[in-house]
Amino acid sequence: MPSVDLGGSVKTRLIASIAVGAAVVLGTTGCNILAPQATTIDYSASDGVNVPADSGPLHVRNALIVANDDGTTGNFVAAIVNDTTEPLTLRLEVGEGSTAVRSSVNVPANRTLSLGDLTNDVEPLRLDDIDAVPGSTVPVYFQSGDGQGALIQVPVLDGGLEYLAPLAPTPEATFSIPATPSATTTPTPSATPAS
Repeated sequence: MPSVDLGGSVKTRLIASIAVGAAVVLGTTGCNILAPQATTIDYSASDGVNVPADSGPLHVRNALIVANDDGTTGNFVAAIVNDTTEPLTLRLEVGEGSTAVRSSVNVPANRTLSLGDLTNDVEPLRLDDIDAVPGSTVPVYFQSGDGQGALIQVPVLDGGLEYLAPLAPTPEATFSIPATPSATTTPTPSATPAS
């Protein structure tokens, strides 16, 4: 077979087009090589946060606190999943140190307990005497079963949004009993007019 001489300018154009093609391919796919794909990163897709698995066998999803304006009272809202065959208790410690507020929630076996699911009459967990101003986060320690527990920052919201308004804490009703019973008067019969 006879050899074909392409000449110097054709070789240069061929090499240049291969280089440009490689630069385009590398430029359009290079970001995928250097940056992680956002779809592979775990994150909480709602207002609340998910609690890491090392907290114990109970899975806590979308945890948040809906607090009053001064942040002294809040309602803990979350879905707590117990996929074991035993009833378990989730222990919470809101805040840090000696001022931490402790509470617990019992979750039946093979059930999901949605605290704050008002359509099914499941009230949120009320937390009094906390320091959780709306717009901030508060450290909450979660522990269940034989788990080591996990301390995470839980977002604090207020009832300003329509879907959070029913979850906002309301003042607890207080009843007062008078110290002394009030005097009662007995009506006296009136004279009947003569006819």
